[in-house]
Formats: sequence, structure tokens, C-alpha cells
Amino acid sequence: MNDIAHPVQGAAYPLLPMRGLSVFPEMLINFDVIRPKSVAALNSALEADRMIFIVAQRDISKEIPAERDLYAIGTICRIKQLLRIPGTEGVRVLVEGYKRARINRFEEREAFHFAEVSAIEDGDARYPSAKAEALLRQCLALFGEYAHLFGALPPELLAKIANSDKPGYVADFIAQNIYMKPEKKQALLEELNPLHRVQLLSRFLTREIAVLSIEQDLNERTHEQMSQSQKDFFLREQMKLIQAELGEFDETYEDFQAYRKKIYALKLADELAEKLLKEVSRLAKQPAGSSESAVLRNYLDTCLELPWNKKTRESIDIAKARKVLDDDHFGLEKVKDRIIEYLAVKQLSPGLKGTVLCLVGPPGTGKTSVAMSIARATNRRFARISLGGVHDEAEIRGHRKTYVGAMPGRIIAGIEQAGSANPLMLLDEVDKLAGDYRGDPAAALLEALDFEQNHGFRDHYIELPFDLSDTMFITTANTTETIPRALLDRMEVITLSSYTDEEKLEIAKRHLIPKQRKKHGLAANRLKLSDDAIRELIARYTKESGVRNLEREIAAICRKTAKRIAGGQAKSLSLRAGMLEGLLGPAKFKPDLLSPSDEIGLVRGLAWTSAGGAVLDVEASVLDGAGSLELTGNLGDVMKESARAAVSYIRSRADVLGIQRDFYKTKDIHIHFPEGAVPKDGPSAGITICIAVTSALTGIPVRRDVAMTGEISLRGRVMPIGGLREKTMAALRSGIKTVIIPAENETDLEEIDQTVRRALNFVTTDHVDKILDIALNRSISFSVRSAAQEDEALPFIDTDATVCSAALRQ
Repeated sequence: MNDIAHPVQGAAYPLLPMRGLSVFPEMLINFDVIRPKSVAALNSALEADRMIFIVAQRDISKEIPAERDLYAIGTICRIKQLLRIPGTEGVRVLVEGYKRARINRFEEREAFHFAEVSAIEDGDARYPSAKAEALLRQCLALFGEYAHLFGALPPELLAKIANSDKPGYVADFIAQNIYMKPEKKQALLEELNPLHRVQLLSRFLTREIAVLSIEQDLNERTHEQMSQSQKDFFLREQMKLIQAELGEFDETYEDFQAYRKKIYALKLADELAEKLLKEVSRLAKQPAGSSESAVLRNYLDTCLELPWNKKTRESIDIAKARKVLDDDHFGLEKVKDRIIEYLAVKQLSPGLKGTVLCLVGPPGTGKTSVAMSIARATNRRFARISLGGVHDEAEIRGHRKTYVGAMPGRIIAGIEQAGSANPLMLLDEVDKLAGDYRGDPAAALLEALDFEQNHGFRDHYIELPFDLSDTMFITTANTTETIPRALLDRMEVITLSSYTDEEKLEIAKRHLIPKQRKKHGLAANRLKLSDDAIRELIARYTKESGVRNLEREIAAICRKTAKRIAGGQAKSLSLRAGMLEGLLGPAKFKPDLLSPSDEIGLVRGLAWTSAGGAVLDVEASVLDGAGSLELTGNLGDVMKESARAAVSYIRSRADVLGIQRDFYKTKDIHIHFPEGAVPKDGPSAGITICIAVTSALTGIPVRRDVAMTGEISLRGRVMPIGGLREKTMAALRSGIKTVIIPAENETDLEEIDQTVRRALNFVTTDHVDKILDIALNRSISFSVRSAAQEDEALPFIDTDATVCSAALRQ
């Protein structure tokens, strides 16, 4: 140490900031330096007196530290050796610590940092007191125990300080040569009292010894387990050799090992792995070719093929998802908005689990295809399960593997088909499930569709909990009436209404025609359809709520066009209105035309069917008789009750309506619904029946351009109905001008297509009396009253119905 220049108070040195490293006085240490400024500081020190000030950084992530990023106390060191690292700008340096020092002034130069420091006298001297000796002994004992546990420290380290009676030197020596967190070493460097420094080091050593003891214990346990595994391996190898010598070697042993390797590779939960390993052990004990062996092999193959921990990375890009959905489907805004909302929430809350949507709508409205688009938009695998006609609960949850031909249920089979634990699973036609003596499949779906419990869904076949909480379920149905209440409660219902003619036109132009052209090998210039031709195709060759039949007719046009082009009869075909009959034959449907005149007892009602809306004529006839009520037309019980309620209301209002009071005794009333082969039911025809019977009894015809829908009570109150969107579209197609609806359905008018709202006058009412003047044409009447009433004038009912057409047209 004699060759070291003695620092003076306020001396300035090049500053070398260190990341995660402290240098203690009188200690030799080597390290690599890479940062250009640090290398420049070393070069500057070499050109001077080889003295440099080394201080640790507070934040090791800082590439170019400022003064606030450095500790206040460091060490003045002398550079003993410096070597260039080949192939790099860095150097390897050996330094020797001299004294602790405190930064007085920090100077940041362009090439490197500079610091003016004040040396700190350690005051380390021999402490003859018993306390000092006790602290030293304790510290040395702890260091010896640490060295024993650590195992990588050379024995001579302890010998160097064994006889030292300088506490500060002993503490600095030990701190420099053991692993310790940087902040702890800095704390020791900043502790200026030697005895306090030894005490602090003893506390740190005690903590490190406890950690090393735990690590050693864990290592011993791991070693024991590995030793047992190696022992098992050697024993199995010896067993194989013995079996081979005896000619009893069984190649199936390799299969058992392959099963075990696959189970370990899946990294399953302990419960699952233990169960599967137990089944492998059972399989190993079975005689070759036994039926139980085949059952166990099928079971293991099925379980190991499931994607237990395999998931696709879900896309939550809203703009991309919206583009995919818009490119694939026209309309369906409710479904698209709901998926975009789901993705938006997923962005804000990544832990959001799956969801269950129920798409309800008529056939051909795109329920299944939009589910496929959702899967593509969210980057989920797609699995479709058809539930139509499923009667057996085991179809959903699987059979016990003890049964012959047992297999997993459709949900687990769908997961296996998708190859992912977070697919989009489509449960198609969920409204057509039906239970029998074999159980209720709808009840079996309750657990799978409940996100509070489907994280541990158990199929009867695999008998292991499978996590379905990341699966997105989408169900489809034509109606919710046949879906059990408990199952419906677990789903978010989104209604897909029938398409209007204008929507069908856009769908045909954007999707159906290009699809069929491509399928039939026709270029866009080979087949062209004008808008009027497509409208004629929709109106006269199809009658549906969706577009399935429309696509079939377009396919027929493409086939016939291809035939003409292939036969040399034409090079291309351009179709306009009036030209379809030559390709498709006579029109299949004639447009519904209004009657030439207003008729007595004939009212146009509006009905909802699974194929969309329909105009339903209601005929009423009054005959001399004994007061019987005849109902025909294949009616259900609810519709029959509506007819009786309407007649009872008319009896209670006979005087106001100008009808003889005893008509129910002297007249027979026959109410008929045409198309008797079609079953009809529901309460929404109540107001229609009431107006038809009133017209027949009063002899006043009903306006032919008025249609109506609404349930009626015994007091004549008009109550709300469903399916208004489909019903109004049917009214527009039939040439109706005015539609009477219940007042409580006024809010539903917002859901109606703009084309329909502009074309129709809507009248809302809460009572039958208020729409008699709108429905009946009082300018024409044929009396059916008694002679005593012949001279009486039929009173006009004061109406208070609300006409909505003006507001809707705005």
C-alpha cells in the first residue's frame, strides 16, 4: 500500500459508477467495464496517478446515471491492472480499495464523470474489549457456517481473517467475498463504526444462512426424488432385459411408458395427473387383448388428446373484428354491437370469462354463419354441435366408460375437435331439444352454460374436471318458447328479425350473387342481374324470412347461365325485370292483392310464424240459429279462447254497437281462418276476431286496406303482442296502408325498418272502441238488425286512437 498516493480532503478523481457492485477498502476485485464513459474514466485515471473513485448506482437500469442516481459514499481505489477485451470496446480491470470517501461535488463532463470527494477515516483499530472479541468470534463463526453451506468458497478465505483483531477489516473482507444484495453491501460500506458494521454483517449472515439452509433442504429433497426416479428406471431396464432373456418381453411396456410421458408432458393438476397415472397402472396389469384393456386404452387416448392447457390467443382488435363482421354479413347490427362490446370489455378487463349468447330468429337469417364470423373475428377455434332432435342426456355429458361403445359427450367432443380450450362453441337448434325417459339434455346443459360452475365441468366419460370458463358459447333457436326457463336464464337473447326486401336485395348483391358466381365459375361480366330483377326474384320466387331459398334460386340462375354459355348459345347474360320466367319458369308466388272492395265480416289480421310474418284473413258469418259459436281453421286453445272473449265483449257492448241484445240466442256465429291445413294459435288475433264479428253483426264492411293485431280482454282492452317487425313487413308486402297495433307496442316501432315505417300508417290504441271508425267503412252498411231497430241509427263510437304515421315519417 506504500505506492498509493495519499488522498487529500477535497481531492478530485474520475468517477466510475458501478451497477450492483461495491468495493471495500483494502480489498482486491476485478470486473469488466463496457460503458464508454466508464472506460474513458479509467483511461483518464491511468494517465494520471491511477487513482479513481468507485461508487454504486442506486438504479442499475440507468445507462448514464446522474448525481441523484448514485450513492453518496463510495471508495477511492487504485487501478492495479487493465486489459482490453478482444473484439469489444470494453476492458477488464483489477482495482484495490483504499479508503471510504464521500462525494462533495459531482461534475458531469462530456467524456466521463468527475467527483470531488472527502476521504473518511475508518478509525479501525484493535478493540481489546470482551464485547469486541465476542462480536468478532460470532461473525467468524457465522462466516464459517455460511462457507460450509455455500460450498464454493475456498478454505483459505477464513484463514486470512481468523487471527485478525480488527473488526472493520474483518467485516469488509467478508462482505467483499460473499453473495449479498447490493443495497446490503452498500449499507455495510456506509456504516463507519467498525463494531456496528460487524453487528450488521452478523444479522445479514444469519439471514443468508437461513435461506441457504432452506435451499439445501429443497435440493436434497429433489435429489432424493431424482434418485428414486433413476432407481425405477434402472429396475425397469433390468426387468426388460430379464424378460428378453426369458422370451417373455412384451412390447406393450413401451406403450405404458409413452402414456406416462404424455401425462407428465401435459403438466396437469395433481388430481388429473394422479387419476390418469392410476389408469395407466391398471392398464399395465390387464391381460393382453382383454376387453378391459381396450376400454382403458380408449379412455387414455381420449383424455390425452384433449387440449388441457392449449389455448389460442384471442384477438381483441375492435376495428379488425368490426371489419370481419361487416365483410361477412349485411345487417345483424345487434349481434355485431354485442361482440364489439365484449371485445371492448375484454381490452379493459383481460380476466373476463366467456359469454353465452342466444341468437333467436327465423330460418335463413344467418345465425349459424354469423357465429362462424365471430370465431374468425376473435381468433377462436370454431366447434359446432347440432342439438336438433337430441333426446338423451348422455349425448351432452357422455356415457360412463364401463358401457360398451361409451364415448364423451358432445361438449367434450367439440373441445377435442376444436383443439383448443377456449374455442367458440356453437350449440345449434337449442330450441329443438327434447327430453324422454333417458333424461333431459337441456338440464345437462345448465352446468356447461353457467360460468359460476363450468370451470369444473365433468363429463361422465372422462370423469375429470375440464375448464369451460374460457369458452364462448353461442346458441341458436327459432323461438324461445320451447327453451326451458332455467336454461334460457343462463343466456343473453339477441333477436334476429326477418329481412326486409331491401335488406335481401343488398345481401344478394354483396354476398349471394358473388358467392354463386364463383361457385359456378362465372365471371362478373358473364352474369349480371339488375336491381329490379333481384326484387322480382325476391317477391315472386321466394316467400321466406331469411335468404336461403333466395340463394337457391340464384344458384339455379347460375346453373342455367352456365349451361347456355357452355352450349354456345350465349357469351354472357344480363337479366332485367320480366326476364326471369324464361329461366326459372312461372312465378311460384303471386303478390297478395287487396280485395276489390270492402267486405262484411272479413278482416286482415297479422300473424307471426317461424318463417316470418304473414297476413291472416279472419272471416265471420252470422246465421239464423240457436246461438252457437263455430270455430274452424285448425285453431289452438289460446286462439279459441280469444274468439270467445271477443264475442263476450260484443255482448256487453250490444246497445252501443246497435246490435240486438239477444243475438247470442237467435244467431249462430261462424268464425273461420282460411288455410285450414296450417295450425294456428296465439292471442294476438283477439282484436281481429272482435272487428270481424262486429262487422258481421252490424252489416258494416271492414276497410280492405287496414290490418290489425292485438290481444283483447273481456272489457275490450287491447294488450301488447310480439313479432311486430315481421308482422308489419308482411302488411307492407300485401298492400296494406294502415296497421292498428296495441298502444303498449308503440316503443317497438323503433325496431321496425325505416322503409316499412315510411310506407305504413300506424294507429295505436288501448281499447277496441277507439278504432271502430278506423276499421269499419260506415259509408256502406247492410243491416242485419231486428225490425224494432230498423229505424234506429247506428251510433258512431268516439275514437281516441293515436295515428303514428306522421311522427314516423319525420
